[in-house]
Amino acid sequence: MQFLAGNAVALLEGGQQYFPALESAIERAEHEIFVQSYIFEDDRTGRRIADALARAAARGLAVRVMVDGFGGRSFVAGLESRLRDAGVQVLIYRRELRRFSLRRHRLRRLHRKLVVIDGREAFVGGINIIDDYEPHGAAHPRHDYAVRVEGPVLEPILASAHRLWRLVAWASFRRRERHPLRAGARAAPAGSIRAAFVLRDNLRHRRAIEEAYLEAIARARQDILIANAYFFPGRRFRQALSEAAARGVRITLLLQGLADHPMQAYATRALYPYFLACGMRLFEYHRSHLHAKVAVVDDHWATVGSSNIDAFSLLLAREANVVIDDASFARQLRASLETAIAEGGAELKASDWQRLPLLRRGLSWLAYQGVRLAIGLAGLGRAH
Repeated sequence: MQFLAGNAVALLEGGQQYFPALESAIERAEHEIFVQSYIFEDDRTGRRIADALARAAARGLAVRVMVDGFGGRSFVAGLESRLRDAGVQVLIYRRELRRFSLRRHRLRRLHRKLVVIDGREAFVGGINIIDDYEPHGAAHPRHDYAVRVEGPVLEPILASAHRLWRLVAWASFRRRERHPLRAGARAAPAGSIRAAFVLRDNLRHRRAIEEAYLEAIARARQDILIANAYFFPGRRFRQALSEAAARGVRITLLLQGLADHPMQAYATRALYPYFLACGMRLFEYHRSHLHAKVAVVDDHWATVGSSNIDAFSLLLAREANVVIDDASFARQLRASLETAIAEGGAELKASDWQRLPLLRRGLSWLAYQGVRLAIGLAGLGRAH
C-alpha cells in the first residue's frame, strides 16, 4: 500500500449522491470510460446509467464495461445486448455457474465497484449499479458509500482497470490485443489528501486489503469504528480486534440488522458473544439494508471500498478499496456513521444474547458451523 499526496477525495453516501455524480461524470467524458461492477441491474437505475454509457459511446468514446457473471445475471439477460448494440464494449467476468460448486477457482468473482473516466476522475466504493430502494418498496434507501477521487491516486486506479480489462479480454477470446488507453492518468495534484488504492486479487495482492486493516488496527490508540455488511472475520482479524480492545481502544461495530443473506447473518451472530466479551460495542442497523464496507480508525485513517470482512472478500473476490489518511475526511465519515447508528442502529449487549430463545442461538451456531464447513470445503479454512 503506497500513500500518495495531493488528492481530492469526496465522500458519497448512498445512491442518492452517487448516481447523479456518476451520471454527470459520464456525460462530461471525452475519451474513455471503464466500469467494473458486481451487479448491474436491469432496473430503473441500471437503465439510466446504461443510457448514459450508450450516449457516451455514440459520441465516439471507448466505453468498456465489465460485470460479474454471477452478480450480473440480470445484466447478461437484458442490458448486455442493448449496450453492445449501442457500441459499448462489454466483458463478463466468469459467466454464471451452471451448477453449484465450492471449488475455489469457480467461486472467484469480480466484486469491485469502480469507474474511471478519462483518467481524470474515478469512483470507488461499495455501491452496485442497482436501484437504491431495492427490495421493492423499501421505506429507506440502502446504506452504502463510495468516493470520487482525483489526483495522483488515479494512476494506480487507471492502471488496475486497464490491466484487468486486458486480462479478461485475453481469457475470453484467447487472443492478445493491445487495447491501448485513449487517455492516460491525470496524476497532477488536485487536493491535499493522502490516499492509497488497495486491491485484492489472486496474484500480487492476495492479502493487501486485509493487511491494510490489520496494520491500522494494530496502530489504533483511541477508537475503531467499522461498518460492514457481511462481517465474518477470521482468526487473525478477531485477534487483532481483541488485542486493540485489551489496550483500551474503543471498538464499535455496525453490522446488518436486516439480512439479505440469512445464513451468513446467523453465522455472524454466533460471534457476537466473543465481540461483546472483549468489550466491543455492537450495533445492528435496522432502518434499511446496510451494504457499507467502511471503517474509521482514530482521528485520521479511513477506508471506503467493496471489501467485506469475510472469506469471500478477503480470500476469493477481486476487491478495491481506497484508504484515506486525512483528519477532515475521517471526521466526515465518522459523523455519517454515527448518524446512521443514531437513526437506525440497535445496540446489543451480552444480556440481550442470553435472553434470546435457545432455538435462535442454536440456529446461529448451526449457521456458523455451516459457513466454516463451506470455507473448509473451498480450501480456505487454514487461510481464514
